[in-house]
Amino acid sequence: MKRNIRTDLALEAHEIGMREAKRINGVVLHECMKGNIKVSRLEVISDEGAKAIGKPRGNYVTIEAPNIKYDMDEFENACELTAAELSKMADITPDKLTLVVGLGNREMTPDALGTSAAEEILVTHHMMKQYRAAFGDGVSSVCAIAPGVMGNTGMETMRTVKAVAQNLKPDLIIVVDALAAADLGRLCTTIQLSDAGIAPGSGVGNDRQGLNEETLGTKVISVGVPTVIDAYNICDIEIPEEVSPMMVTVKDIDLVIRRMASAVAGGINLSLHKGVTLRDIMCFMG
Repeated sequence: MKRNIRTDLALEAHEIGMREAKRINGVVLHECMKGNIKVSRLEVISDEGAKAIGKPRGNYVTIEAPNIKYDMDEFENACELTAAELSKMADITPDKLTLVVGLGNREMTPDALGTSAAEEILVTHHMMKQYRAAFGDGVSSVCAIAPGVMGNTGMETMRTVKAVAQNLKPDLIIVVDALAAADLGRLCTTIQLSDAGIAPGSGVGNDRQGLNEETLGTKVISVGVPTVIDAYNICDIEIPEEVSPMMVTVKDIDLVIRRMASAVAGGINLSLHKGVTLRDIMCFMG
């Protein structure tokens, strides 16, 4: 029998489950088109549904923008849709503090999505008066960190983020990370948002302690982009379960990782800073 298909995308986990069952109890899916962009909202509402697709209970939104890498209009639309979905998942107001966490290894390009996105977040906590004078009262208080990976720091990511959160006491934590997909067409064209938190490395068989409301003590929203796929997922051969994954990516990953990081950061910035346009932020950030 072919090995289990690896994916961090709840939508793909649901699609895989539906190949064997006409209905999965405890999972609700709604899909719509926004121009050329497909938005899928999947809600896991019971333990039965969570077990069936292997994802925690919660809400998962998948934004599929096939031309996001090369079409500026689609890029901006994806940013705006990401901002809108973030705002639905969290009560973001100018009086609240948000901590943005960029996960991953900045030295490994497919895993650098989170660290790259963190560099493009409009951080304001240290100069709120000046930022509000420049952009208006809709600007909220934002901090950002990129804690690195255990191989470089010797520390679990969750412990680092938890220490910062305990000191900073944010109202919301947004975690950004690279994901694994099962469908080649979704690599570097898809954004997933979830209020169920995130388990770093789960898609590549390298599970770490989860970052979620239970472990961090505050609301956590994860934002991710699939940048790798298990090569065995695209091979029509039987693979023993004990064989380690061999992760591959797109050939232009050096170019698109920055593009997708900008899309994610753009959506986060728009959701956190009301009344500020994407062009304003892009010009300000240089």
